[in-house]
Amino acid sequence: MTDQLIETFSDGVATLTLNRPEARNALTDEMQGALQEAIPRLAGDRKVRVVVITGAGRAFCAGGDVKGFAAATASGDRSEGGGFSLEQRAFGLRRASDVCRWLHEMPKPTLAVIPGAAAGAGLSIALACDLRVAADDAKLTTAFSKVGLAGDYGGSYFLTQLVGAAKARELYFTADVITGREALALGIVNKAVPADELDATAHAYAHYLAGLPTLAIGYMKKNLNAAQTGTLSQVLDVEATHMVRTMMTEDHKAASAAFVAKQKPVFNAR
Repeated sequence: MTDQLIETFSDGVATLTLNRPEARNALTDEMQGALQEAIPRLAGDRKVRVVVITGAGRAFCAGGDVKGFAAATASGDRSEGGGFSLEQRAFGLRRASDVCRWLHEMPKPTLAVIPGAAAGAGLSIALACDLRVAADDAKLTTAFSKVGLAGDYGGSYFLTQLVGAAKARELYFTADVITGREALALGIVNKAVPADELDATAHAYAHYLAGLPTLAIGYMKKNLNAAQTGTLSQVLDVEATHMVRTMMTEDHKAASAAFVAKQKPVFNAR
């Protein structure tokens, strides 16, 4: 691991903290490499019931390191590709951005906790998570048009799914800055709370999610993801298979018995 990405684990909750507060947690190659290693590993770790991603200090992630971009462009490295072809550079970016696919598809809940600025690829990472909790005064923006870029890390996909095509185009074209409170009204975040309540709210939410039936949640995610692109017939097929599969789990059997006994179920992800 690197000190640019801090990983902690407690009671089924794995937390990844982007740790460059002096640069609003802007992405670096080192940080991106650490994310590429950590997220797939946590996805496959049965002890992990929920993955939380957040940022150190008063920012979530400012996206790419624009100051670094400017320095590279001034030296000619960025515009000339540093000796790499367009295809090689696109391949590298595509591989780095696969962390968003993992956050979106891993068979357990993912939660973005947004204390402040979430911009560009940083916003895309937050949007890739299943759920988002933000400080009500956090600043969110697609940002790309402000620096003449098209966008990456799946933001155009996720934002379109959340707010619809017309609003997603507006937010991408204009790069308007919205607050956490406004993001809640648009359906971009699930909760927006005062900044001094964010840590407690996020902690409680993450541990609530960790107590859910993780196996069933994983299959729910498959169903919901299929519903975004599939036909009704395809979704019915997927749902039927996953419903029967979850009927065979120990979690379902124990929860059914608890229901009959009028007791609170305890899920063990089995």
